[in-house]
Amino acid sequence: MIRHPLLRFPLLSAALLAVPLAGCADMSPTQQRALTGTTGGAAGGAIIGAIAGNAGMGAAIGAASGLAGGLLYDYHKRTEQSAYQRGVQSGQQSQPR
Repeated sequence: MIRHPLLRFPLLSAALLAVPLAGCADMSPTQQRALTGTTGGAAGGAIIGAIAGNAGMGAAIGAASGLAGGLLYDYHKRTEQSAYQRGVQSGQQSQPR
């Protein structure tokens, strides 16, 4: 049975997986959404591209479309939060004193 080298060293494997994730802690929500969209799009594009015969091109197209999707989702969330805050402020101003 062939085992992947990282499976032989579980502590090292966990550290290698945790370090990139810890780098996201200081990112803004916009940066996190853009990164999530880009990596998800690149992964999906690479898979589809591999099936079609060009994984690199698929990853590039997927990354670009994922970035656009991540930024659109971020715009939606920021607009939603802004509308919520306006509603809270309006409610606070209209309460009897």
